[in-house]
Amino acid sequence: MEFTAGGRLEIRITPSDVGKRVSVRRVERGSGAGPSFTDTVGVLTSWNDGVVTITRKTGESVRIAESALVAGKVVPAAPARRRGPAASFEELARVGARAWPPLESEPLGEWTLRAAAGFTRRANSVLPLGDPGIPLGDALARVTSWYAERGLPAYVQAATGAAGTHELLCAELEDRGWAREVSAEVRTGGLAALADVDDRVLTTAGEVRLTRAPDEEWLARYGRVEDPEVARRVLTAGPSVWFAALPGRAIGRLVVDGRWAGFAAVEVDPEHRRRGLATAVMAALARRALEEGASAAWLQVESDNAAARALYGALGFEVHHGYHHYRRTAA
Repeated sequence: MEFTAGGRLEIRITPSDVGKRVSVRRVERGSGAGPSFTDTVGVLTSWNDGVVTITRKTGESVRIAESALVAGKVVPAAPARRRGPAASFEELARVGARAWPPLESEPLGEWTLRAAAGFTRRANSVLPLGDPGIPLGDALARVTSWYAERGLPAYVQAATGAAGTHELLCAELEDRGWAREVSAEVRTGGLAALADVDDRVLTTAGEVRLTRAPDEEWLARYGRVEDPEVARRVLTAGPSVWFAALPGRAIGRLVVDGRWAGFAAVEVDPEHRRRGLATAVMAALARRALEEGASAAWLQVESDNAAARALYGALGFEVHHGYHHYRRTAA
């Protein structure tokens, strides 16, 4: 926090700082012995009608009465990570989009409208990587009608934590009544270390079968499939796609795209969990990715999946940024 020469806290932000990363302190006066103070760090996403809104990297928006502020300042962007492969948000967003492609898409300025008959939010949501080219209200109206024409709910996938102005978009969507349904983390890690997992893990698990297309058993283990034909068309698309299986026990999917190897759909039968099977599946896929020239790995995991987050953390995957799916709610 900032202090004046006399040692008092000072507010050094104004409405002109909207869009910048800030740190603020507010006072909370309750029924206790005295006031308490709470600090908040995030992107200043609005300052209107005496209310300041700050969006944290988790996507949570915090609304603070201007009268409650006792200190505030603009702070530098979060320092670059020193471990794991270096990557920009846009690079990972485009790699991720190619790894899980829709059946149809349409540009709206620098946004991409994506649809795949409702199979997964990732393939049925807007990917906003810049300016839609028209006012935001008009863009969202176009998004809503485009999905309605296909009998689908309107979703926008917006990011926080490493995406610049996306925090502003998150706040705008919430202000306009869009509901945040799912949040996830995009994590990155080294590929060689994953491929070098102790051979005893692979020996214990047994032979991991690698194929270019998912069979019925693979799709059944993955779940989330209402139309197998649509699922196959989405899942098999991508630069170089591989499917792994320990029959009856575990599955996984890999997409190799240049230097990147993207892992997805790692599922283990509940009766066979905590036996290293997910690690064995990912190690087998990592070895194939290295053979195809990849050097870095990424994956996505929903924020409320504590077990998977713990596993990926143990395997060296660090959080790069978060993303959130916002759904258009009824007017």
